[in-house]
Amino acid sequence: MKQYVVDAFTDTVFKGNPAAVCIMDSWIDDDLMLSITRENNLSETAFAVKENEKYRLRWFTPGGEIDLCGHATLATAFVITNFYEKNIDKIVFDTLSGDLTVHKKGELFELNFPSYNLKSVEITKEIIDAIGVKPLEVFIDRDLVCVLENSELVEKFEPNLEKIKLLDGLLLHITAKSDENSEFDCISRSFAPKLNVAEDPVCGSGHCHLVPLWSDKLGKNEIVAFQASKRTGILYCRLNREKNRVSLSGKAILFAVSEIFI
Repeated sequence: MKQYVVDAFTDTVFKGNPAAVCIMDSWIDDDLMLSITRENNLSETAFAVKENEKYRLRWFTPGGEIDLCGHATLATAFVITNFYEKNIDKIVFDTLSGDLTVHKKGELFELNFPSYNLKSVEITKEIIDAIGVKPLEVFIDRDLVCVLENSELVEKFEPNLEKIKLLDGLLLHITAKSDENSEFDCISRSFAPKLNVAEDPVCGSGHCHLVPLWSDKLGKNEIVAFQASKRTGILYCRLNREKNRVSLSGKAILFAVSEIFI
């Protein structure tokens, strides 16, 4: 079985967020997909099978299957349009989060995802202890979002993964408004110890939380977001309030192609 490793939300290898992608003729056992994912030891491995006009897409972390993953969706679209169906510019993925559409626009891939509805929650002692600083605000939906005072706190943040694992939410995102002279609107980092992933280098699904938040705060629907992991990544985001959807656009680049012997 052929496997591709793609760096998503970047045009440079060793940056962005790497995902492994397997396009299959038919489904293999769930336990085998999880074993492949753990062997890869990347934050996500995507498995896809074409079913009629759509691709059924599933995402696995080393901790198990998840219901939404942005960068692995982008990586899968990159593989399909470069190696399987070179003449298409639109792909519909059937996923646990419903139908997800990806449009190829030149070098950019535009992902259309559901947005999350954040609710403000109390800033507890447990949250302060876990992140080592008192956040300005805390919100939750699928993930926990902590808004910090400035971008420097985000960049220099040192996670206590054991304490983060005890917090509510599947992932933790720390975020702040970018500096005034920055080309970006917001900055963030994402952590997923509950999924056996320390730091998610560039988290697409996390921006389904962050884009509505920063759109409200900044008073605009188009957001350029910077993920400040060691690998870094850039996302071009747009909020559709009426449809409760977020568009995430980014580039991708192939790192490796391999053969899995199973």
